Formats: sequence, structure tokens, C-alpha cells
Amino acid sequence: MNLRERVLSILNRRKPDIIPWLGDLAYWIDYLLEEDLMPEKYKEHETQKQSIMNEGLASSYIGKGLQRLHRDLGVGFYLQGYFPFKIKYDNIEINKKELNKGKEGKFQITVFNTPYGKLREIWQYSSSSYSFAPKEHLIKDWKDLKCLRYIYEHTYYEADYNLAEKRYDLIGDNGVVLCYLPKSPMMELVALKAGIENFVYFSLDVPDEFNETLKLMEKKHDEAAEIALNSPAECLMIPANISSEVVGKEYYKRYICPYHKKWVKKIREKNKYSFVHLDGTMKGLIKEISFAGFDVIEGLTPAPVGDIPIEEICEGVKEDTILWGGIPGLYFTDQITDDEFSSFVKNVLRVMKRKPRYVLGVGDQVIPGARFDRIKMVNKLVNKYGKY
Repeated sequence: MNLRERVLSILNRRKPDIIPWLGDLAYWIDYLLEEDLMPEKYKEHETQKQSIMNEGLASSYIGKGLQRLHRDLGVGFYLQGYFPFKIKYDNIEINKKELNKGKEGKFQITVFNTPYGKLREIWQYSSSSYSFAPKEHLIKDWKDLKCLRYIYEHTYYEADYNLAEKRYDLIGDNGVVLCYLPKSPMMELVALKAGIENFVYFSLDVPDEFNETLKLMEKKHDEAAEIALNSPAECLMIPANISSEVVGKEYYKRYICPYHKKWVKKIREKNKYSFVHLDGTMKGLIKEISFAGFDVIEGLTPAPVGDIPIEEICEGVKEDTILWGGIPGLYFTDQITDDEFSSFVKNVLRVMKRKPRYVLGVGDQVIPGARFDRIKMVNKLVNKYGKY
């Protein structure tokens, strides 16, 4: 069987010959490019660009060079942060600029001008992760919610299926084609626009204003999700970025689960596979997420980096839920010895061979500083120890 056949076997609850191994290399690729460590043979075919929605996730690497890199490393391809739609605005003045004050002084500043005031966000570059993170959130006060609603009222989406269409040929038998839906409104606010502290205060201090905002956000997210649903992709992920010490059972049940269930149902009706990204702590939430009905919970990081040992990761989880992950991103660096790495991966494979409900992946990214030969080692271990 080839890699694609193995993954599809697991997605269809059948046993393949070997546990499939697929990994997310996006941030590692950004590190290689930033430090001029990318071998020339992978650069020569990379001339395309993703849309603004995907910048910061190996945005210049989307073509033949990307796939050649995966094949040479023995890594299956499935994920690179691709939203199959473009975000458009009407009647809103948007000013964007970048400041570059040295390696730790790169900033992306965006200002939205609305009839109700200005909203500004600042994202700062981190040289340790080779990515941007919010330094100043767009929403800082409950009074900003009115401005945010105006932005959403004047937001619309256009399909951008070009990359999804090309990927079937680019990926071939080395993986699957996956696109993103939007996050739930709660996680959009928590992860990107406001932060968890503001989210909690808004829900308690101005519940009517807060709930009106969430309702409008969901309406617009649904419009974008419908475009993603109709994309050529066979796999559709909600990139939730959930971590149980931030969200917890009650918030998940109240604010996120209904959105998840709605789109899992629509994805299933479309005969496609539903994924959700759980990349933080899992205790107290992985069970609840599985009962939302997703085919796959992805990005799982077991102990000692995560909070659940690999042997216990399926406990309480819905029986037919596929669990995707297993190797912490840190383990691909010299902070872990080759012997430690090999022993860890062999144990993960031992557990995963118990039932055909696992895909070996990274929890959740191969990180900057990872070694080429360490990544290659996984495929050798899978071929030797991953046979059912």
C-alpha cells in the first residue's frame, strides 16, 4: 500500500499494512528559509505564493519543491494552514504596514477604520518560533465590540480553490488534500482577536453585547465555512487551537460544541472527513471534543510534553474517533538523543498498533532547529516497527 491508501484506510476504519506517518513541517520550513538552510533542490520549483490568509505558514512553499522535500524525508503531506477562500471588505478603510527594526523588531500593524472608531492590532515576529504572534489584540475593551460587528457586517468571502485543485496532482500518493474552515467564534476571539481574559470579562460584564457579537461572527463564519465545504478538499479541519487549561468543559459545551456539531454534520453529509486541531493540554476536553463527532482529532501531543501518556490517550474517547499525532515537535531536535527518540517512537508505534484508529503525526509542529536526519528516522522506524 502507498501512504495515501494507508491514510484512507484509517479514515474509513480499516486496517492498512503499516501505520501511516504524516507530519506538519510548516514552521520548520520557515526556519530553514529564514536561516538560509533550505537545500537548493527544493527551492527551484517554488515560485507560487499563497494568499494573505496563509502567510506565516511556509507561505512561499506550496508547490513541487514542498512535495519533493516531504517525499525525500519520508513524511506524508496533509497540512499547511490553507483556507480555501479570500476575505474581502466593503466600506472599511484598512491600513497595513510592516516595521522592521532588526530580528526581534519585526511588526505587522493593521488598522481598521469604522464609523464607530478605529481598531488596531500589532503582531510581532518571534525569532525562536520563526512566526508572528499578537502583541496588541484587535479587541481591547467591550466598547470595541461594536466596531468588530461593523467589520463583520462588511465582510464577505470569495472561493480560492486553485491550490486545493492542484494538490491532488502535487501530493499524489503521498497524502491527502485538506482545507481549513474558520475557527469557532470563541476561538477566533481567544486565539486571534481578544485573548481569553477579555473574552471572560466581556461574557460577564456585557452579556447582551457579547452574545450579539458572537451571533454575528458565527453567521459570517458559516458563510466562509460553506465555501470551504464545497472546496475540492477531501478532508476539512476546524483549526481550533484548543487547549483544555484555557477553554475547559463548560466553555467548550457552551460556546464551541454547538458550532463543531453543526459543521461535523455538514461535512459528513458531503461525504468528506472532519478534523479538529487540539494542540494543547488534553485532559478534561479530548473526550468532549470526540463526542462532537469529528472523524479525527489532530495535533495530539502526549506526555512528557503533553498531559496524557500515549498509553492513555484513547481512554474515554469516542470509540470510532481517529487520533492523529504522537511525536512532540521538540523531539526532532538535539535536546533529545537519538536513542531517546527511537525508544519513544517505538513505544508510540507499539500503542498505535493495538487498533487501526491512529495516524502517527507531530504534536503539533516539527519545530525550528529540527534535524533532517531525525525526521528521516521516523520513516525507518515506522517501516520496521509500525506493521500491524
